[in-house]
Amino acid sequence: MLFLQVGFMSEGVLGLISGLGPLAQVVLGILGLFSVFSWAVIVDRLMLFRKAAGQGKEFLDAFHTSSKFSELRKASEALDTTPLGSIFMAGYSEISTQFESAEGERPPIQMEPLERTLRRAAHSERRQLERGMLFLATTGTVTPFIGLFGTVWGIMNAFHNIGVFGNANLAIVAPGISEALLTTAAGLAAAIPAVVAYNHLNGRIRGFATDMEDFGLEFMNIVQKTWRGSGAAR
Repeated sequence: MLFLQVGFMSEGVLGLISGLGPLAQVVLGILGLFSVFSWAVIVDRLMLFRKAAGQGKEFLDAFHTSSKFSELRKASEALDTTPLGSIFMAGYSEISTQFESAEGERPPIQMEPLERTLRRAAHSERRQLERGMLFLATTGTVTPFIGLFGTVWGIMNAFHNIGVFGNANLAIVAPGISEALLTTAAGLAAAIPAVVAYNHLNGRIRGFATDMEDFGLEFMNIVQKTWRGSGAAR
């Protein structure tokens, strides 16, 4: 009996996984899929946000130093990751549309349609930034309960073995308990990184949203000053 106990403890995690019951293996498989896809989302969002932040600084520098919107159009096409470029292009297109629809001398820009266009563009960019965030939230919420289900099942097996063998020896109880603890650990291992990443990335998204709002207000301020009844082009 002592030999069986030592052999069981020396198998390690891989030995435990291979010795799990079918249901516990299914639970671990589901948790593994959640973990893999959540890490894919985390890496993708981190790389995207890092690139978007860098390009955002470059675009703002170009925006503050440029004398014409037509020059910024080229910069926004080159810096295609930052949301600010897309917002600028939406506003630029709205201004161009108003000019094309007017006859004769260029009229003052209608600010309400421009504001709605900028707001729609900001909402669209935020939705792009939030891709995969729902999955991270789901992973952080659901995986502990999936692991808990495996825990309950493992404990049930432990008590079942006690009843079958009529003995509470460690060699009889340990497999069910280890199965229970392993699924618990797997659920936490999937949930903790997802929750931490979700909070961090959500904070980054709020920062991007603030930058987009500030840029939209600055853009409208420049438009008001530039096209104040004179129809002058920038």
